[in-house]
Order: sequence, then C-alpha cells, then structure tokens
Amino acid sequence: MAADTHSVASETAKDFVIDSVVFDRPWIWLAAGWRDLCAKPGISLAYGAVFAVISLIVAYGLTQFGWQSVVIAMAGGFLILGPLLAVGLYELSRRRSAGEPVEFGQILHPEMKSPGQLLFMGFVLLFLFSAWLRIAFLLFALFFGSHSLPPIENFISELLFTTHGLSLLIVGTIVGGALALVAYMISVISIPLLMTHRVDALTAMSLSVETVLKNLNPMLLWAALIAGFMALGLVTGFIGLAVAFPLIGHATWHAYEDLIHNKPVGEVSGAEAEKA
Repeated sequence: MAADTHSVASETAKDFVIDSVVFDRPWIWLAAGWRDLCAKPGISLAYGAVFAVISLIVAYGLTQFGWQSVVIAMAGGFLILGPLLAVGLYELSRRRSAGEPVEFGQILHPEMKSPGQLLFMGFVLLFLFSAWLRIAFLLFALFFGSHSLPPIENFISELLFTTHGLSLLIVGTIVGGALALVAYMISVISIPLLMTHRVDALTAMSLSVETVLKNLNPMLLWAALIAGFMALGLVTGFIGLAVAFPLIGHATWHAYEDLIHNKPVGEVSGAEAEKA
C-alpha cells in the first residue's frame, strides 16, 4: 500500500483550499441532493433499494441465528460504512454537476483517480466498523452479565426499563457516537476527494478532518442531519433507506463541492510569498 501512495499521489494538502460556510448551509446541500434524486429517480432509488434490501437480508440472517439484538448494533455501524457505500451516488451527482450523461452502468463503475487509496480508506472504515461490533458485544457482556442475546421483544423492554439496560444504552450511545464521529470526520470529504483527485489516503483524511474543524458548527449540523435521516430510514424497517440513503449521498457530494477546491493556478501561500 505504501508503494501505491507514492505512485498515485500528485497533489498535496497545499494544493487545496478549504472554504468556510454558514451554519445552515447543510440545508442547501440537502436541497441540491433532492434535485439530483428527482432528476434521476430510477437510478437513485434503485441504488437506495439495493442498500435497503442488503440491510434487510443482514437483519433477517441475524434473526435466524437468534442474534436479533445485534441488529441494533449493526444499524449503528452502517453510519460508519455509509460514506464508502455511497460512491455510486457521488458519481451520479458529479456527472450532473459536470453536465455529463448519467447511466446506471456508469454509476456502478465510477471514475476513480485514486482507486488504491480509496481501497485503503475502505479498510480503515471496515476496521472502525469491526471495532464497534466488538465493543458492542463487550458492553453487552459487561452490563447484562451474559454472552447470550435475548430475543428482540425482551431486549427492548430490558434496554429501556432496567438499570443495566439504560446503562448499556447510555454508554453504548456515547462509545458508538464517538466512533461514528471519527469515521465521519475522516471520510465526509476524503472519499469524494479520492474519487476526483490523485491524493493519498492520509492527506485526504487530514483534509477531511481540517474541513470539519474549520466548519465545526455546520458540519455538526450536517452530521446530525445524516444521523436523523438514516434513523428515519431504519425505523421504517429499512424501507425508508431506499430514499434516505441516496438523498444523503447526493447531498454529501454537494457538501464536498462547497467546502473544498483546488487552489487557483499561480496562487501562493504567505510563507511561499515571503520566501520569494
């Protein structure tokens, strides 16, 4: 992977400018994402439907093994992997913004400027996802005092109306939220950036974190909106994901376009100007 980093990377963090946006800017991104969805509803909704069906299959498989309670942890983990799974949606929005034709086959095989680095980014997110699942099992064993998982009908009542259940809910939400926040900060900008530029994954992740910190309030609002829309999709038995997932995916692309761009040709930093 290290060799790929040197062979692919031709741009550095100094080649990009991070813009500042106002607090309510995420609503503009949502509106732009909705326009993309409405412009290509067949492709967008089909993409979202595939994601929803896969989620249903995973949930059904867990119930067949008597692991119904794990569905909740898995649902939370999807927030970590979501940015990677939305690559095709980013491509659709990119093509519309560039005035290029949009076909379903192009969405399934999007253009990648840094494919190897994007793969590395995927491994990072998969690591965070697996870490969350392991932590979720450990927390359950800690607060429930058993490795056996109760059926979902008993688990919900224990989770909400017992001391150990509420403790698990609070601690699990804090830990899961922290992991989701880390995944969000390193991926919200980095994955679209790796699709469209020749940069290495570490540079893309650092730019993503810098973007979030420079626009902390609007980016926290955007994170809350993502969590809220995805939660609505999940509570509808995953069916709502067919709309929520493509909407968030398209909007994320517009957030990326709004927040970071190449430094104009000929522009130099203050330090470079002093040296000159």
